[in-house]
Amino acid sequence: MSATTHSPEPVTSTSASRGNAARVGTLMGVASMSTVQLGSALTVPMFAQLGVLGTAGLRLAWAGIVLLALVRPRRRDFAGRDLTACVGLGVVTSGMMIFFALAIARLPLGTASALEFLGPLTVSLFGPGHGRRVWTVAAGLGVALLTEPWHGGIDALGLLYALAAAGCWAAYILLTQHVGDRVTGMSGLAVSMPVAAVVAMLVAAPTLGGRLAWGPVLIMLGLAVLSPLVPFALEFLALRRLTASSFGTLMSLEPAIALLIGAIVLHQIPGAGPALGVALVVTAGVGATRSGARPEPTQEATVPEEQPALAGAGGNA
Repeated sequence: MSATTHSPEPVTSTSASRGNAARVGTLMGVASMSTVQLGSALTVPMFAQLGVLGTAGLRLAWAGIVLLALVRPRRRDFAGRDLTACVGLGVVTSGMMIFFALAIARLPLGTASALEFLGPLTVSLFGPGHGRRVWTVAAGLGVALLTEPWHGGIDALGLLYALAAAGCWAAYILLTQHVGDRVTGMSGLAVSMPVAAVVAMLVAAPTLGGRLAWGPVLIMLGLAVLSPLVPFALEFLALRRLTASSFGTLMSLEPAIALLIGAIVLHQIPGAGPALGVALVVTAGVGATRSGARPEPTQEATVPEEQPALAGAGGNA
């Protein structure tokens, strides 16, 4: 009888502990998305001083330098194929950052973020699960409302850049899942980010002639810390407290956060159609993630290294 009387106590304690961890993880996830989008919004004014490519290149360069100095990955941490995957991850990270920067130079932040989100959404829709058709339709309607082809109002080149960023984000998710499953800790990120920096600077270098000055360069260091370094750290900690499915669902809110920050920081007030379009894309992301998440691993073994079906900060960090 006494065993029966006292047995619920540790269960309740464990449940409370998990609930607290989930709440902290949720706050970390929201903070991660907010810093990503705030960093993107604050980057836009730098385009006039450094150019779009120069801004993206310097931001990645600083992120790569800082992360390499902090983590210091060792060659023995990587098998041959895993190192190749890290290099590939760096290339697509660079493409994702560059194309998104080019997109937000021509499109409102919320619109560009929602269009870029089609990358991870596509990964989820074509993964395991059910109910894909309804989420595909929701996403399609959302894109139609975002682009408003009946008005011809969206910048065609900006649209192409956002879709290119979406394709890079999809590749980023698949490579991140592989690297996260095979490489310990943040060593994979500490290799991929410097690779991304080198690729971005090779693209940006021809546009930086005569533009470099200590002021803008140091501003880019601050923006690199704000995003991607802080969001990656927050995501890493959040993944210790949330399941992949829960984290992916949370990250589906990022286009809505981008819309809000775009309105506050850049004064980009959306019309009713684009606002509804973002809502539909967010809804499709939540639905696709909940119906097609990766199988959950055991809590102790692999949750800290697992990446969710819809990755967050990588999007436009």
